[in-house]
Amino acid sequence: MFLVSIAYTAVLLAGGRASRLGGLDKTRMVSRGATLLDRAIEAAQEATALVIVGLRDGTAPPARAILTREDPPWSGPVAALAAGLQALPVMSPSTLVLACDLPRAPEAARALLAGARGSGREHDGFVAVDDAGYRQPLLAVYRTEALLQRLAALEAEGPLAGLSLRRLLADVDLVEVPVPTELCADVDTPADAARLGVGGAAGEGLVR
Repeated sequence: MFLVSIAYTAVLLAGGRASRLGGLDKTRMVSRGATLLDRAIEAAQEATALVIVGLRDGTAPPARAILTREDPPWSGPVAALAAGLQALPVMSPSTLVLACDLPRAPEAARALLAGARGSGREHDGFVAVDDAGYRQPLLAVYRTEALLQRLAALEAEGPLAGLSLRRLLADVDLVEVPVPTELCADVDTPADAARLGVGGAAGEGLVR
């Protein structure tokens, strides 16, 4: 049985072209006085090790963070997740996987982990599900070995570049944890940013 232990590692995915935001670095966008990267780091503050994948040049990470990048760059979340796991110095049984574009990441992560720790089912992980029933695979905590096994199986078939998270998780037994939509909401478009009260970094305007 997989239970989320007190000790877990975290992989934060900061990459992506953000084409619908004109290529803006989403990690530098600001919500309530903090960047979205700051929010993600706060959400993972209890992690025993922290890897940030795809952080752009010029964005300062915390001292304890390990930086890596998927190969090739911009090759998608599955390749990024694989790079993040490979960069971990020591793996815990559990891995928190979190996108760096959630304005309310700390609250979302707390809700997810509380639900995970309260479950007794046999499973391979916990994934947040919003009020409309949509899974949020980049707001989830997984059994690390389950991710490694699936990634190895996919790598045996070919490159990871361009693969979808749906394909990665197709055979992974996940428990759905209800997390309110307002906590799961991410920033993909200028309309999202306006609705969620998120602004561009200093000197960077949003494409409208």
